This record gives sequence, structure tokens and C-alpha cells, in this order.
Amino acid sequence: MPTSLQALLLGIVQGLTEFLPVSSSAHLILARVFFGFDGDKFGMAFDVACHVGTLIAVLIYFRRDVARLLAALPRLFDAADPEARLIWLIVVATIPAIVVGLLFKHQIEDHLRTAAVAAAMLALGAVLLLAAERIGSKTRTERSLTLAEAFLIGCAQAAALVPGVSRSGATITVALLIGLRRAEAARFIFLLAIPAILGAAVSEAPKLLKAGLGDTASLFLIGVVSSAVVGFIAVKYFIRYLASHSLDVFAWYRLALAATVVVWFWRG
Repeated sequence: MPTSLQALLLGIVQGLTEFLPVSSSAHLILARVFFGFDGDKFGMAFDVACHVGTLIAVLIYFRRDVARLLAALPRLFDAADPEARLIWLIVVATIPAIVVGLLFKHQIEDHLRTAAVAAAMLALGAVLLLAAERIGSKTRTERSLTLAEAFLIGCAQAAALVPGVSRSGATITVALLIGLRRAEAARFIFLLAIPAILGAAVSEAPKLLKAGLGDTASLFLIGVVSSAVVGFIAVKYFIRYLASHSLDVFAWYRLALAATVVVWFWRG
């Protein structure tokens, strides 16, 4: 398969799975394993480039929300301002991912980016997601979130640095467990993803710049564009879906994918 087509497929996979609770990192790892894609050309730096595409998608979709948050920065210490309060919730929720990323980034990249780990985390996340759908009251709004609860959601986001956990899956699971409505939870976690993805892109900037000087620049561009376009479509319809549907289908899909990986390895 031509490398340009590989880049396009991986970009589509990233854009489709970044915002769904199914783990984009697991899908990128498994796509390389199942289809034998070039691990050197499509490694961690390419994954981050695709994440930049999904960052562009979420910025475009939530452009009005982002504009309101930026406009609220001068009122940051106004306790009565809801947008200023939302900024603080996002800041507090971002802290765990920063700490875990700084302390364990290399260990995660070197030892946990495997198909076996991805499969195990897909299965575990599915069980937790099914439980959250049944336990959570789904009656609270985003504005009822406390700083402590935002930090707890942030811890879930930090755990998603492990492939297979899923940033949206882990955070929406915790959000449901503390009683948030599905659509309200999705809006908050997608806004929360902006600084997380941006931080990952900055940390990998040297690799991206180096790649951009070689013959892989076009592959990175294909990955960014395809993940941005598909990501925008995914986030748009996922939020609409959450308004009246449960997340069970994604949990069962995770279990089916994990079982597929087990069969794959069992058959050699």
C-alpha cells in the first residue's frame, strides 16, 4: 500500500476515534500492527501530527466557546463570571495530565505503546463505561462542576496517556459517574482536550520539525488534513448522538476490538 494512502487512512482513523470513547492511540497502534504500516514513518511524531488535525477540528467546532473563554481572561478573578469559572475548571483539570506527562512520558512511550496494553485497556475502559451509564444520574449541568470534580476528570485524562484508555472515554466515564448529563460532559471534555493536545504537540515539536525537513512532510500534511476534516464531522455528530443515546454501543465495540486483538495474537 502506498505510504500516502497509509497516511490518509491513519488520519481518518485518528479523526474518527479521537472524540469517540474508543481510544485513537489504540486504533493507530493496532492499525500499524494489523496492516504492517511503517513504524518509523508513522510513529509517535505522526500520531501527534494527526492530533494537531483533531485540535484544529475542535477549535473550529467550538470557536464561539473558545472566543468567549478568551474574552473572559480579563475577568479571570471574577467569581460570578461563568466563563471565568469554566477557565479555572479547565486549568485545574489539565494539571494531572501535565504532571503525568512530564514524569512518565518516556516510560509510557517506550513500554506501553503495544497492542497487548491497548487491548487490555480497551476492555477495562469498556467495563467502566458500561458501569458509568448505569450508575450515573445524568442530571447535572457543566456549571455544577466543582474544582475537585474537575481535578478528578483531569486525573482520568492523565490516565488516557496509556494507549487504549481513551481521553474522551475515561473523562466521560468519570463525568457520568459524578452525575453529569452526557452532552454537558462531552462539551467540557472536548474543551479540556484543547490544552492537552496542544501540550502534546509542543512536546513533540522537535520531532515534527525534523520530520518536516525530510520526505515525510507530505505524509504529515495528509495526516493533519484528513484527521481535521473527519474529526470535525465526528465531534459534530457525536454530540448530537449523546443527546438521546447511551454509550453502550462504544463499550461493546471496545470489547469486540479487544477480543479481536486476543484472537490475532492467539493465531500468531
